[in-house]
Order: sequence, then C-alpha cells, then structure tokens
Amino acid sequence: MPKELIKGNEAVIKGALLAGCDAFFGYPITPASEIAHAAAKYFPLMGKVFLQAESEIASIQMCYGAAGAGLRTMTASSGPGLSLKMEGISYACGSELPIVIVDVVRGGPGLGNIAPSQSDYNQIVKGGGHGNYKLMVLAPNSAQEMCDLTMLAFELADKYRNPVVILTDGFNGQMMEPVDFPEPKSVDIDKTDWAVMGTPQTRRNLINSIYLDPVELEQHNQKLQEKYKRMQENEVRVESYKVEDAEVVGIAYGTLSRVMSSAVNEARQKGIKAGMIRPITLFPFPNKEIAAIANQDSVKSLIVFEMSNGQMLNDVELCVLGKKPIKFYGRMGGVVPKVSEMVEQFETALK
Repeated sequence: MPKELIKGNEAVIKGALLAGCDAFFGYPITPASEIAHAAAKYFPLMGKVFLQAESEIASIQMCYGAAGAGLRTMTASSGPGLSLKMEGISYACGSELPIVIVDVVRGGPGLGNIAPSQSDYNQIVKGGGHGNYKLMVLAPNSAQEMCDLTMLAFELADKYRNPVVILTDGFNGQMMEPVDFPEPKSVDIDKTDWAVMGTPQTRRNLINSIYLDPVELEQHNQKLQEKYKRMQENEVRVESYKVEDAEVVGIAYGTLSRVMSSAVNEARQKGIKAGMIRPITLFPFPNKEIAAIANQDSVKSLIVFEMSNGQMLNDVELCVLGKKPIKFYGRMGGVVPKVSEMVEQFETALK
C-alpha cells in the first residue's frame, strides 16, 4: 500500500480497520476529535459500525457490550473523557473484555487546555478506576506508530482478554506525517468459549464482573494478577539509542522521546556522552531493561523527562533502586520541552 500524509489521529482509525476492528463507539473531544471524525467516515464505508454515543460513559459501556459479543471494538477520548470512562474500564477488566482505548492527552487538571501533555500517566498506567486491575498501555511517538501500535493493541487485547490503551498526546495526534500502511490482518479468532454471540454454542457463556462471595472474588483477582504477570514477562517493548558508552541517559516516552533523540545527538556533538531509553510499553514497564542500563559502569546519571509533574519518575526510581542518581525535568500545562532545555540538563547532570 502507498504511503499517505496523514494525521496521527486518522492513522489510528486506518490502523484499526486494517486490524479488523468491527465497531467504534465514541464522543468527540479535542484534541482526539479527528479519531471519531475518521471513524464516522471510514467505518460505514467498510461495512463496520460507527456510533456517536450520547456521552463518554455510554460509549465505554457500548464497547463493553460489543466486546462481550465477540466483536473487535474501540473508543477514543482525551483526559476528561477517560475520567468518565473509568468505571466502565474497570468493569471491562473485571469481565476480561478485549477493548482498545485511545487517550490523546491534553493539559489538565480539570478542563485544562487542548495542548499536548502526559499528565494522564497515573490515571492510565496505575489504573484510575476501582479494583486491582491493570491496563496494557502502549505509547506511540509518531503517526506511523499510531497506526502500528493500534494494530498491535487489537492483537494483545484478544490475546490476554484485557483492555489495551494507546496513550498518546495532542502533538502526536494532530501532527501530519507520512504513514506506510501495512496489508490488512486476517482475523480468525475463536471466541465461542467465552463470548455471548446469541448462538446455541455460546448460550451458557456469561460476561460478568460481580462475585458476591469474597473467596470467589479473591480467586478471580488472583487469576487476573497471574495474567498481568504474564504480560510483564512477555510483552515489554522498549527502544534504546546510543546507550552503549553513555555517561548520562535520558528516559522519555511518546512525543517527548523524539525531542530527546535530537537532544542526544546535539549533546554528542558537544562531547557529552548522552543516550536515551524510550519505554514503548508503559505497562508492562521495562523494569529489567532500565535496571540493566543503570548498572552499566559508564553510566553516571539518569534523567527522566516528562510533560507532567513526574508521574513516570517513580517507576524509574523503582528500577534503579538508588544505584545511580536520577534527576527529573518536566514541563506542565501543555508546554513541550525544547531540545536546548534537554541538552542543558544533560550538561548539568555530569557536573
């Protein structure tokens, strides 16, 4: 298929259709609105279902129903909308339903603004709803990855029967870039052992997250924890750049990792041995990979860069366990750090 110059938000929808998504239920919100707009345009043309729900709360419950019937389904929103979806997301995790959810993060808290931010990290990665659940979280840094990771999200959602979130930001969603779309995926997954499809074969299946007996609910929770453990063991994705001889290593995800790669190159030109690590999966988090970099003899310091108040910082600290100093540099409110700011942080980290 030929390359196309396209917004990241639109690349999500084309990736979803290539992955065999059957239904989109959503409610437009800036800076994620183009996802709903593109779904409204392309899903009916492909014989798929698009429905603009009356609210964010309704849209996630529609996803719950469609996923429970065995359909590949998705929704998309931004921070305020995700806050409204949290009860439904917890229900979906408790009922083990494969749903793909896109969060195009904007500045917060409250209504905030529509500028790019990473302030939803705790809400999404740590589980902003009730219960002992986990979401699998993928963090693209380009329009190409907005397509590719959306396609991967559907595979992982079905593999683990768990919601998967594409955690991105307004910059990545609005930016136009060339995207090389892959061939469509053939989807042939037997869900008759759990889905409720209205057939004699699935008549006895039950989609459920309520267990009134405490011991039974504990057993269900233990089953879920084992699943999250398998995710941690098998699904970590991380990218490293120029870390082999690095003395200072920056850690950033999403759009900010692209800024950081330019900062690493500029720092190297100044004689600073800088490198970078980019977590692509925020859960499962690349604990072992970051710990291994921190244990390198050459590494003297690490810097966590975020467009937030340092929500990923705690996860990095747990990887390093005090073996190397960790500094933090963040901007909030939709301000994106500049390359020059990052280079300055690399310089001061080694003084």
